[in-house]
Amino acid sequence: MADIAKTAKGEKSATLAAFLFLAIFSYFWVGLNAFPDPNAASLSTPYGGSSNVLNQLIVIAMSAVVLVTVLQNPARHLLLRPYGLLICLLVWLLLTGLFAGDPSAAFRRIVFAILVCLCANAVLLIPRDGEQFAKLMCIGLTFTVGLSYFGVIAMPHLAIHQATDALEQSLAGDWRGHFGHKNVAAAAMVYAVFFGFYIATAGHARLGLMIALSAGFFVLHAGGKTSAAMLPAILLLAWIFERWIRLGILMLVGGLAGLNAILLTAAISPSFSSLLASAGIDPTFTDRGSIWRLALSAIAERPIIGYGFQSFWQTDALFNSGQAMTTWAVTAANSHNGYVEQLINGGIPALAMVVIWLVILPIGYARRALAGHNDIALTRLFLRIWLFSLFLACLESPFFGNSGPIWFTMLIAVFGLRLQANAGLVVHAPASLGSVPVRGK
Repeated sequence: MADIAKTAKGEKSATLAAFLFLAIFSYFWVGLNAFPDPNAASLSTPYGGSSNVLNQLIVIAMSAVVLVTVLQNPARHLLLRPYGLLICLLVWLLLTGLFAGDPSAAFRRIVFAILVCLCANAVLLIPRDGEQFAKLMCIGLTFTVGLSYFGVIAMPHLAIHQATDALEQSLAGDWRGHFGHKNVAAAAMVYAVFFGFYIATAGHARLGLMIALSAGFFVLHAGGKTSAAMLPAILLLAWIFERWIRLGILMLVGGLAGLNAILLTAAISPSFSSLLASAGIDPTFTDRGSIWRLALSAIAERPIIGYGFQSFWQTDALFNSGQAMTTWAVTAANSHNGYVEQLINGGIPALAMVVIWLVILPIGYARRALAGHNDIALTRLFLRIWLFSLFLACLESPFFGNSGPIWFTMLIAVFGLRLQANAGLVVHAPASLGSVPVRGK
């Protein structure tokens, strides 16, 4: 009888874990407003100018449940590591928030960012073993990819960019699915391809390949040239990482430094811009150059303290500045470069800490994880997502994008690489176990 009760308790625990996992995944990959109205947007709406109380309450409640669940977990000491660096980054962002135009709004966004980190890390600790993690990802990805295709077929006016949209009419015909914008859709579907490959090697070959192929087909129709070009490049880079780790690290660091240097130099140097144009390359990178010039000009004025967390773009102060009369870039939602965005948020110290957290430390995690004895397919999944996210950040601003799938999924990869490097993975756990990693440092 005791064994029966123990088994029933384990099954109930696994069911609750599955529900919580899928709730978190659905919140970030689908959200509360799937298929948003493209004509509800306004260029003059300040960033964060309106507060969604329901959204805030849901995130707080979900995070509270996550925290209670993980604190009962034997692997709870692995939550939100490395503590020291993240605490320093948090303290610095709180300090810079004092100099923001609206400090209270900056502080709210910082708290929200902490909760997103908590949820992303917990997604890896909630499943009881690797097998359950693969099954839950299979369920979540099947639903989200299917939802986007449903939108394209049944609600094309919402799931496909239209010439009648209030903004970006030039994107007409590009698929966006339930994500609201084709760039987000393309990046999310690249992640889905990576997840599909992992699921295929984790015992669900047909479903995994179906997810990967359907997501890859969606990327091609989303019109996200950056994501489409990066997909095969990242698969190749990850392959090199697994076999020649030093060469992979050199390609990663050199690639990030070189690409950012090219992009930002083209924005401020007419001669270099002309050189790129003569080589057949768009020197504005789809008009991002105007945004980068504005961002670099602002950074030069406040290089150390920045402007406060998410407190520069689409604010009344920027709309009413003298630059509003000279460039359309004041209407941009972000810097379209994750590294530049951190200089805007918290100056050079913020950028340095973010680079250490998201680039330098994961290099060490990847090295140890690839040399370890944990599931290589899971390590490969996290490696691909991490590499793609870092290069995507050269043309987009995924870091601390607290809504949507991109930042959330990147965090899963960063925390996942650390777990793979420092913790033992349970592949098939007894019913009484409640997490993937059961030992670690």
